[in-house]
Amino acid sequence: MLKTIIFKTVLGIYFVLWSPILLIGLISKKLNTFLVLTCAYGVLMVARLVAGIKYTVHYPLLEENGVPVAPNGNIRLDGKAIIAAKHMSILEIAILSKVVPNAFFIIKRELLWIPIYGWAFWRMGLQPVNRARGATNMQKLTNAVAEKIMDGKILIIFPEGTRAKPGQKIPLKRGLLFLAHQLKLPILPVGTDAGLYWPKHGQIRSGTANVWFEPLLPCNASLEEISEAINRHSA
Repeated sequence: MLKTIIFKTVLGIYFVLWSPILLIGLISKKLNTFLVLTCAYGVLMVARLVAGIKYTVHYPLLEENGVPVAPNGNIRLDGKAIIAAKHMSILEIAILSKVVPNAFFIIKRELLWIPIYGWAFWRMGLQPVNRARGATNMQKLTNAVAEKIMDGKILIIFPEGTRAKPGQKIPLKRGLLFLAHQLKLPILPVGTDAGLYWPKHGQIRSGTANVWFEPLLPCNASLEEISEAINRHSA
């Protein structure tokens, strides 16, 4: 319990100290993006130094020779797929931000209302969504996402729509299928057990969190197939 209190206190101070830096970064989109990502990388460092949480990223093996796929040489991470990831904590967000180049997330629009941090998320191009607007909003969202992908960015979406507890399987939102069908993009499932070490609620635990990139699924995959892949290795 003491570790949890210390970690959350240090993390809170860390975010406060970053606030004025991010405020300055708003003058330039490029600078802002660099500072937000640097802040995310710092979260990984704080987690490691204060809470003893490390992480490992696992990639599918190449069928030809069994050599693990390297991030920079992996065509599945070049924007030609929608990354659909399990969401358990801030930890996997920071990890994905580090290992997926030029990534952008679909986020709840309410997150943009957070002072300074929300403004920085908007400035770097994270895509807000208003869940109450239904089909009309989905078409608008698809157009915005398509524009970003054409600019070479990579979409990361949390199709469960909320953070899951270890062992919890939340039904996926159908918005993922709408995007995949409209954009004709395959789906790259990603699982994690980050919630074992940095849960939504509860105690922080030391250990090595894992993020698993699963094999590609076609754009017409079912929600059941996607969910099975995302949860295959997840906690």
